[in-house]
Amino acid sequence: MEAHLTEWLNLGIRWIHMITGIAWIGASFYFVWLENNLNRSNPREGLSGDLWAIHGGGIYHLEKYKLAPPKMPENLHWFKWEAYFTWLSGVALMLVVYYLNPSLYLVKPGVDLAPEMAIAIGFGSMVAGYVAYHFLCDSPLGKRPALLGAVLFVLIIAAAYGFSQIFSGRAAYIHVGAIIGTIMVGNVFFTIMPAQRALVKAIEDNTTPDPTLPAKGLLRSRHNNYFTLPVLFIMISNHFPSTYGSQYNWLILAGIAMLAVLVRHYFNTRHDSSKYIWTLPAAALGMICLAFVTGPSMKAASTEAPKAAAITYAKIPATAVSGNPDVAKAAEPASTPAEPAAAAPAVAAVEFAKVSSVIQERCSVCHSATPSSPMFSAPPAGFMLDTPEQIKAQAAKIHAQSVASQIMPLGNITQMTQEERDLIGSWIDQGAQLN
Repeated sequence: MEAHLTEWLNLGIRWIHMITGIAWIGASFYFVWLENNLNRSNPREGLSGDLWAIHGGGIYHLEKYKLAPPKMPENLHWFKWEAYFTWLSGVALMLVVYYLNPSLYLVKPGVDLAPEMAIAIGFGSMVAGYVAYHFLCDSPLGKRPALLGAVLFVLIIAAAYGFSQIFSGRAAYIHVGAIIGTIMVGNVFFTIMPAQRALVKAIEDNTTPDPTLPAKGLLRSRHNNYFTLPVLFIMISNHFPSTYGSQYNWLILAGIAMLAVLVRHYFNTRHDSSKYIWTLPAAALGMICLAFVTGPSMKAASTEAPKAAAITYAKIPATAVSGNPDVAKAAEPASTPAEPAAAAPAVAAVEFAKVSSVIQERCSVCHSATPSSPMFSAPPAGFMLDTPEQIKAQAAKIHAQSVASQIMPLGNITQMTQEERDLIGSWIDQGAQLN
């Protein structure tokens, strides 16, 4: 019952996180688009531009004031709760998924780190990340956007590398996302909202608004806009072990984040010109390259070829060799008759019974119709390994998660050894036969 309730708690919080996140990101994308597409030619007095739009069967006319209208309207909509609830639900989700079971989900297997210390590092990194960002934005570096962006990128990827040394792959990615999310909500709470309150108060007091505060708020809003696509990738990354499960997961994250920022930059600037349209094919090519470099290495493939040839040679029947001069000649050793070359030994077929025993002991405690692990009331993601047929059908996924990336079992809680992983890998390489 406890596992069942935890699963539904996870679902509820995750759903809230998605709903509020979509609302926040949607508003961010819309207002950047709106700012970029205002008609600024001959605006009415006091306006910086306007926009006519049609959507959902209606026609809208939007106007932006240079600073503010002479008098505040009675009803003014504030965009803030989307950001606050997205961050709060995200932190709650981290508590449920990672901090309730830090030894399993948070700490990297083999790393001697107390769970309490790991949690402290996680929370501390979010605070430190925002403080460092805020300091850099208010420093002279803040007046050089491109250089500021480069410095922030390097610092975030440095954090990703550090996390990858002590946290599991998924936890490392999520904590990078938590740092970025904290920066984004910090921008709303500490910069954007105070600037807007000051603007409204100045109008109500009939004083001249300070134009520097709204300008700073607009700049931080644009920063949030560029952060969104990397954060969205991190939110879905736990479904793709070839990214977070890689030995170089932090570099993969760096690559995808860079491509995401390039794509976002094109959409933010296409109103002005199409000079950044090259970022779209570049991003597509970059993803293809990442898929290639994260796949099985060419070196590994080349080392398999001689082995396959040796197996083929060893299986040639003696009668076939003696009865066929061409085959006999091809099969002759290259050395002199006095010192015949030893034939490469055939690789023994891996018995499925041994593989099944390992999977039942190390994997099926969770991935079963009736998990014996108290952490789960149902098989995670519906992934079951109860029968030989299920094991054979899921061979590719087993290889990806337990042999290639070794992210399973989670936290290696069942203590799967390297020899057992190699055994499963050899069985799959030989065709995943059940006999």
